[in-house]
Amino acid sequence: MEARGKAFRYGDNVDTDVIIPARYLTTGDPEKLAAHCMEDIDASFVTKVAKGDLIVAGSNFGCGSSREHAPIAIKATGVSCVIAASFARIFYRNAINIGLPILECAEAAAAGHGDELSIDFETGEIRNHSSGATYHALPSPPFIMEIVKAGGLIPYARAKAKVRAQGAAGKD
Repeated sequence: MEARGKAFRYGDNVDTDVIIPARYLTTGDPEKLAAHCMEDIDASFVTKVAKGDLIVAGSNFGCGSSREHAPIAIKATGVSCVIAASFARIFYRNAINIGLPILECAEAAAAGHGDELSIDFETGEIRNHSSGATYHALPSPPFIMEIVKAGGLIPYARAKAKVRAQGAAGKD
């Protein structure tokens, strides 16, 4: 699995309240959430982000409340991956659960706003095509990548249950 896009750069401690402000939590509709993603920290984000782009940030990305609306909003904008020096643990779990790829890499998190980045998720290699730098993140374990590729934990579990059911039906 690979991704390539333009970097949107943010600092440390980007909390869930600026990723998706609480005033928009009256809906669970991903597209409606995406329309307001990052607006309290970067009002132009939703008009400039394109499918495949990436968010890079400093430490403790996704801190604050445990709302899963934050990674849902990011994913619905078309962002292909969030790279940060570190993530709040609940954001990390929520991102995997909804199928949003994330990588921890402090070096890559220092990429410039607008830099063109590419990611090889299997090796953890992140290339900055704007600066020529190459960074190395610890790749996600295969079982996490399976969850992400499936679109999140629920689609992953459904697919596994279907395979098991088909296998059990074939034993009769």
